[in-house]
Amino acid sequence: MMLQDRVALITGGGVGIGRGIAKTLAGQGVRVGICGRGAEPLEETVAELKASGASAMGMTADVTNRQDLEHVVSAIVAEWGQIDILVNNAGMSGRTPIDDPDDSRWSSIIQVNLTGSYLCSKIVLPHMKGPGYGRIINLSSVLGRFGVPGYAAYCTAKHGIIGFTKAIALEVAHRGITVNAVCPTWVDTAMARQGIEETAAVLGMSVEDFRTQAIAAVPIKRMAKVDEIAATVLFLCSPMAAAISGQAINVCGGATAGSGG
Repeated sequence: MMLQDRVALITGGGVGIGRGIAKTLAGQGVRVGICGRGAEPLEETVAELKASGASAMGMTADVTNRQDLEHVVSAIVAEWGQIDILVNNAGMSGRTPIDDPDDSRWSSIIQVNLTGSYLCSKIVLPHMKGPGYGRIINLSSVLGRFGVPGYAAYCTAKHGIIGFTKAIALEVAHRGITVNAVCPTWVDTAMARQGIEETAAVLGMSVEDFRTQAIAAVPIKRMAKVDEIAATVLFLCSPMAAAISGQAINVCGGATAGSGG
């Protein structure tokens, strides 16, 4: 219980990787606040956390809406006094080919992934009171390390997360706060399934054939597990990682080993 009674906010915490992170941190005694756009998954996750004996709360919020985020942060601080850990996990993907006449998906992906992380960090940081402790973990991706055709917005946002991580880490280092990014490969989540289905359709392949091809491109020949991403976040939140800041940690099964990333 190395993080007993720390307080965390996890965006996109009701499903997928965010849900896994919430469960892992709660298992170490962290009081967990989660937010997301869907009320039902938030309620289910909070109920599961509370059933395990954890302190948890969930609120619907859009990370691109400053008012929503201020409400979430105020509620957590009112309940638990401060926020020690912020996990900027909320994300959105989708194809944005450069010849697409509609710019709306580009804008949405940049806003959710990149601007959402900026806004949430800005609103949470005044409530990280230490002393000498604070953690911001930003979810990037292997697509923050290399490009993929047709996914310019997502690649741009995830590359941007790494730059944001490095800059903010230097701004807050004097307060004992560390800021790091995690870059997963394919993880078996709804977002990954969406990407597989979209790309398979563009390539004229079956979903299963493209999934097989995608996994074959990962050197360890499998997707990463949600628990493996959550364990990396847990380590970065722990006292053992106090000297690690401004870094982007690949959890990629070797996928970036030949890319220079």
